Amino acid sequence: MCVPSVPIGRFAPSPTGALHRGNLRTALASWLSVKARGGRWLLRIEDVDRHRCRREWAEQQVRDLAALGLESDGPVVWQSERDTQYLEALARLQEQRLLYVCQCSRKDLALMASAPQADDGLRPYPGRCRGRVPATLEPAALRFHLPPGEVAWLDRVHGPQRHDPCALTGDPLLHRRDGCFAYHLAVVVDDGLQGVTEIVRGDDLRPVTATQIRLQEALGFARPEYAHVALVHGDQGERLGKRSGAEGVQAWLAEGRSLADLLGHLGHSLGCLDRPEPCTAADLLKTFKWERVPEAGR
Repeated sequence: MCVPSVPIGRFAPSPTGALHRGNLRTALASWLSVKARGGRWLLRIEDVDRHRCRREWAEQQVRDLAALGLESDGPVVWQSERDTQYLEALARLQEQRLLYVCQCSRKDLALMASAPQADDGLRPYPGRCRGRVPATLEPAALRFHLPPGEVAWLDRVHGPQRHDPCALTGDPLLHRRDGCFAYHLAVVVDDGLQGVTEIVRGDDLRPVTATQIRLQEALGFARPEYAHVALVHGDQGERLGKRSGAEGVQAWLAEGRSLADLLGHLGHSLGCLDRPEPCTAADLLKTFKWERVPEAGR
């Protein structure tokens, strides 16, 4: 696979609500990281779970990002339109005998359809259905048979990492019996096919990185660089959520504050500014450095 001549980053929100301040901080960090080095920034809508995602939320997310100066350098990719690519990836894994049919309950499978969160209480899948080789790829629930052993990788925020994916996630679900492709498959396939060289995302997804690296290896994709930025919490210490629209662009503007003020706040939280002050996204390019991004949110 050819190595891109310029860095390629991406931001890939799920359209389950308005982007909140934490999402916007991550989007800005990913944009600054590649743009500061003359790279390309791509926007992808992770609407693979059609039961939870809404088109109108996705369109609002695209508008909010554009209002902050964060626009995709290529066509916006919608996961809901990429079934063919995901099926091709499953076929490649089946040829390697790395898939098996999972007969666990629908309730268990539903929890694993979208990007995992630390407070979901998910536990590593114990592999109890291993050995059930699929005769066809649909409509079965399919899991990826993880190889044993730890995975070492370097995080731009947290430094060297070494994790055993079997202990963290267990064999990940890639396809549900209702026909929905799962998060791990979609994100790895899309990053690989789009030539993404670096992934900037929330720290809640750091535990699944080793699992996704194993899947990248099985599918023959190059390993991107990773940076997991701290989550942003509300005034009471609560985790912000998209469904509530917590501190998003529209809520910020409704309080009489400007987009320049919001960007200054976000830039300060990423270590670009000594104090929050009005600015544009482009103003932050000259001061963005990963070594200045704090491990903890602020």
